Amino acid sequence: MDLTELIYKIFIKDGAWQTILNGLWATVQISALSLFFGTILGAVICFFRVGKIKPLKIFAQAYISIVRGSPVLMLLMLLFYGVFARSGISPLMVAVITFSLHTAAHVAELLRSSLMAVDRGQVEAARTLGFSKFQTFRLVILPQIFRISKPVYQSTIINLIQWTSVVGYVTITDLTRVINNIAARTMQPIITIIGGMIIYLALSYLVQGIFHLTEAKK
Repeated sequence: MDLTELIYKIFIKDGAWQTILNGLWATVQISALSLFFGTILGAVICFFRVGKIKPLKIFAQAYISIVRGSPVLMLLMLLFYGVFARSGISPLMVAVITFSLHTAAHVAELLRSSLMAVDRGQVEAARTLGFSKFQTFRLVILPQIFRISKPVYQSTIINLIQWTSVVGYVTITDLTRVINNIAARTMQPIITIIGGMIIYLALSYLVQGIFHLTEAKK
């Protein structure tokens, strides 16, 4: 059997391509929703972290330290088999909650470090020129935060896509689980896993391409 026939047998035959697409869709759903909610929650936690309300500041510091320092798989299993075990929430939604919480910790620290890197001289100059605090934040601070955090935020998105590969542990048929199932069925683990890696690489390059386009439009 030549390579073309082998690829057809693994990835196309008997509707394998449809199963792969379904697994890919599950991965994309979890990644996109987790990124959306994680970014919003991360911004709130960052606000607490840099604020002056001490209990919220301590909570944010503890949250960031604990969640960033914990393996995401452990957090996923804790929520799935513990916190939400009897809730009736679907495994996919538990995964979204897990990765949203995990992403939020990384985004919060990313935004905080970006905020600390903003040129204070420009902020003071804006205030001297009569800008309000809100105007200074919107016109001076926020654009710089976006610029400073963009490369690391891109890496966070790519890491998030990779982190979702563990959701098979809680019965979700994502891309990684589909690839594992096909490898076991066809007895061709090397080619199947390489195919799966190529798909994940394609997703990563898609993210990089989107960020590149946003840079080009400036």
